[in-house]
Amino acid sequence: MRGRRALATLLLAVGLAGCAAFPDNGPREWEEQLEGAGELGGIPRVPESSAPPSQAPPPGGEPGTPAPPEPCEDPDPAVVATCLDPVGAIAVLPDGASALVAERATGRVLRVERDVEPEVVATVPVDPSGGGGLTGLVLSPSYTEDRLVYAYASTPTDNRVVLLAAGEAPKPVLTGIPRGATRNGGALGVDVDGWLLVATGDAGLPADPASLAGKLLRIDTRGRPAEGNPDPGSPVLSSGLTAPGGVCVNPVTQAAWVTDRTATADVLHLVVPGALPAPAWRWPDRPGVGGCASVGDAVAVPLAGPEALFVLRTDPNALVTATETLLQDAYGRLAAATLAPDGLIWVGTVNKDGGTPVASDDRAIRIPLAGGGGASRA
Repeated sequence: MRGRRALATLLLAVGLAGCAAFPDNGPREWEEQLEGAGELGGIPRVPESSAPPSQAPPPGGEPGTPAPPEPCEDPDPAVVATCLDPVGAIAVLPDGASALVAERATGRVLRVERDVEPEVVATVPVDPSGGGGLTGLVLSPSYTEDRLVYAYASTPTDNRVVLLAAGEAPKPVLTGIPRGATRNGGALGVDVDGWLLVATGDAGLPADPASLAGKLLRIDTRGRPAEGNPDPGSPVLSSGLTAPGGVCVNPVTQAAWVTDRTATADVLHLVVPGALPAPAWRWPDRPGVGGCASVGDAVAVPLAGPEALFVLRTDPNALVTATETLLQDAYGRLAAATLAPDGLIWVGTVNKDGGTPVASDDRAIRIPLAGGGGASRA
């Protein structure tokens, strides 16, 4: 079905097309961006209007004062969707202008696009306790043909991978991933050969080589072990995870990365078959790493605690050579992240989950890789 390739090189599947289940409206052009400080530039700004301000006093305001925006309006051109529940995962559709957003606690999957009302396209029954819920989302490796989506979800009895198809109830693909009182979240990705990558939390249970908890799994779209896994017949590719935030594959270097939240530090691992190696990067202060997005020499990791996007620069051997902190205090607590086919990074906020939400939270945000740093917002 698929040719075997070296397991140490994995590639993000971006050769996708439109669909009827989660419709695309054709390609979009990103608005012109302004340059800013930092290697990744600056947050796009809203152009000033040339129209004179209204002279009629708004309710509760002085003459000439513009009316405040509606609660779910955000004039920032980087903000695609507003008034969501905390975002658990994002999967960008092939047009690059729209995406599917998973709400962790509600189990809803919404199609979002700027200036378009979010549309609920699926609802996955979930149990969000213990860090679980709807925490992973990825387009099918054959999305062009089958128009299917895969999700990582927690139920009252297990954690599992489910299949989403338009007009149908979620169908189980891989069940029986242990759940416990804590660390039930997981994440999804796709490798170079079209196998699904499934990062699972350890559910607070002791490490067990025979368990699917605390592992990076590599399976086909029916939940069967992928060809070429270290142990033939086993879905396990790598082991040693605690509470993964995301898994991402670099389309240029083909390196795969997984973020994790351990008892002593948050970490970023380069994925290799077998036991995961020593972290490529550690955050001893445990800022709450979310997902990840990687392209070129960059790995971008959203952080909940410092409310920032942390970017690591790597050399051809995947060794970290430099770092920078972007979007500091710009959008609040960041969690989900993914790379779009057009090279932009999408991130989701979780300000309603332990943060200080503004009227338009929670939000899905799209930023260019050549921009996205700079000043904070009030």
